[in-house]
Amino acid sequence: MKNSIWILILFNLQFCFAQQTSKISGFVSGNGQKIQAANVQLVGTNQKTVSDSLGYYIFENVTGENGKIQVTSAGFKPVTQRFSIINGQDLSLDFDLEDNENQLNEVVVSGTLKPVKRLESAVPVEVYSPVFFKKNPTPSIYDALQNINGVRPQLNCGVCNTGDIHINGLEGPYTLVMIDGMPIVSSLSTVYGLSGIPNSLVERIEIVKGPASSLYGSEAVGGLINIITKNPTNAPMFSADYFTTTYLENNLDLGMKFNVGKKTISLLGVNYFNYDQVIDKDKDNFTDVTLSDRISVFNKWNFQRNDNRLFTIAARGMYEDRWGGDVRWEKKYRGGDEIYGESIYTKRGELIGSYQLPFEEKLMLSFSGNVHYQDSRYGTTSYIANQKIGFLQLTWDKKIGRNDILAGAAARYTYYNDNTTATKNPEKTWLPGIFVQDEITFSPKSQVLLGARYDYNSIHGSIFTPRFAYRFKANENTIFRLNAGTGFRVVNLFTEDHAALTGSRDVIIKNDLKPEQSVNVNLNYIQKINFGNGTFMGIETTAFYTRFSNKIISDYETDPNKIIYDNIDGYALSQGISINIDLNFPSGLKFIIGATFLDNKNVQDEISERPFLTENFTGTWSVSYKIEPWNLLLDYTGNVYSPMKLPLLNEYDPRNPNSPWYSIQNIQFTYTGWKNFEIYGGIKNLLNFTPKQNNPFLISRTNDPFDKNVQYDSNGKVMVTPDNPYGLTFDTTYVYGQNQTIRGFLGLRYTLK
Repeated sequence: MKNSIWILILFNLQFCFAQQTSKISGFVSGNGQKIQAANVQLVGTNQKTVSDSLGYYIFENVTGENGKIQVTSAGFKPVTQRFSIINGQDLSLDFDLEDNENQLNEVVVSGTLKPVKRLESAVPVEVYSPVFFKKNPTPSIYDALQNINGVRPQLNCGVCNTGDIHINGLEGPYTLVMIDGMPIVSSLSTVYGLSGIPNSLVERIEIVKGPASSLYGSEAVGGLINIITKNPTNAPMFSADYFTTTYLENNLDLGMKFNVGKKTISLLGVNYFNYDQVIDKDKDNFTDVTLSDRISVFNKWNFQRNDNRLFTIAARGMYEDRWGGDVRWEKKYRGGDEIYGESIYTKRGELIGSYQLPFEEKLMLSFSGNVHYQDSRYGTTSYIANQKIGFLQLTWDKKIGRNDILAGAAARYTYYNDNTTATKNPEKTWLPGIFVQDEITFSPKSQVLLGARYDYNSIHGSIFTPRFAYRFKANENTIFRLNAGTGFRVVNLFTEDHAALTGSRDVIIKNDLKPEQSVNVNLNYIQKINFGNGTFMGIETTAFYTRFSNKIISDYETDPNKIIYDNIDGYALSQGISINIDLNFPSGLKFIIGATFLDNKNVQDEISERPFLTENFTGTWSVSYKIEPWNLLLDYTGNVYSPMKLPLLNEYDPRNPNSPWYSIQNIQFTYTGWKNFEIYGGIKNLLNFTPKQNNPFLISRTNDPFDKNVQYDSNGKVMVTPDNPYGLTFDTTYVYGQNQTIRGFLGLRYTLK
């Protein structure tokens, strides 16, 4: 009996210890501040709480020894952390949340040339992080931009696949492309400059839609794209990213960081892309996609200095060998008239840097230079071009009371020469300028920006570009911004216009060409909505209006033996409205949805005409969902475009004068459960769309690419013959989208921090 009593006592004690409860408490913070109203839950139970005004949370009467706590808060990434309770002791557990990659308060520099939170910038700036581009991996930044609302990579040649970047329907020369804030990518080489930048070294991409010439000068007429590379100090020690497709496109990105002494950190990146498969699925005996062998090396250095003054310098070299054309083409046919091919050799070197001068005042000296050499053969046409650009800028940044002043002086030198009859002597252009900007803060809710720039072009003379912006913060979740400004683009006639390169036409400049100019007004509205359960929605809407004057047009139709250049006798308009929506659920489901409605037209002699290759509507989306138990991330991305006016050769051309509605959609699965590794794969172009659909052909007369059997009448017009029933010549300009069918891809990433 005595033993039974002791057994009963021990059993009761064991039961009591088993039911012993503990407290778990701690703080929730993010961005260095305590987070109020964060949702905190004991996973697998009904116990929930929210953090107080100091970011503090507490759970009473927690039973068991092991468990998980999940914390969610609007604008931050959800965090789940395991815990263990030892001997019934109370537990202190803090959480430091990271910004969601689509959060509106990213720090940006492109709008005002100084770092500021996106919501506090008077100028609207869109920000895209590497996380966004990983949702649809591509071999170049040029291709990656296809999922950004209002931005469209446009192919301009169905054989060589060269192209440019359209912002709000405006052609590539109106977009300024920069690397680390330097105008390193010229209009001649936009497509080449955006190819070969290792995606693994990109910190973020900032996009400003609308003129920005008051800060950046020439070419920032329709907008700018600023590719910001990683700071070597914060970059991982080593990263590698390789993927291939069922087309056998192979892309490799490598990044590595190393210390050179105690005060110098270097970041080295290498990108290699190879595609050498001759594929002709549309059965026209021409390659569907240009073949390419490209390597790019990028090296960035940061030097530690007294008082944390900045000194960084970076260099990039790129070489590419690409060709497209007749599937039988080999290099021995380069430049000949036996088998048609378009072969392009590109060599490019770039240097950029920033140095903060050793004075009490904040004086920053920035510089860049690039050399672009191109050796091309378009059938028998030779195009050999050499372009050099040097840029130097000094800025002074000073806060005086309510005024935040930025002033600077800049100089740009451009050298261009080619072997065409259009360029008899090398073009050498100087473009010095001065600018000033003042951000005036009247109250925490009201801010005004005033800016102006004066440039002197050595050919065209003086150019003045003012700027105005107003920001009103109604509350923490509602912001209005009004922006107005002007832009300009100096004359740059000869890029890769195939018709201008034939050498068979005389180039006629009808009048003294004036720089193209634009006036822009846009109204921007941002609304943040916190639903209280961890769900967050951000809405950004922009209405824009841009009017161009002095637009330069090229006339190939008046005289078949001449190219006539002149400023438009009228004006051009680009107007519309765009909307972006970010929607994040605590479950890990995320939506990024964008739409742009466009109305672009050229008005000349009171006749309004819609430009070629300009859509009226663009839609983009990205849907992501993380399945935590499986460590699996699902990404579904895509875009949709309304019909565009396409260039036909004559009234008999059987090709469709307008593109159809079309959409490119992709799906990707990423497994993250393997330490330091990510395995990803999926399908691109799910709908299997190609431009050939509903068209008899894309490239006209591929059976006679040298026009040997084309007959002309006495006026130089192509005649209709039994061999040429539509009266066409060989033409590669009828192209509006990528010509690759549905395909799979598979990749592997490794990151060592």
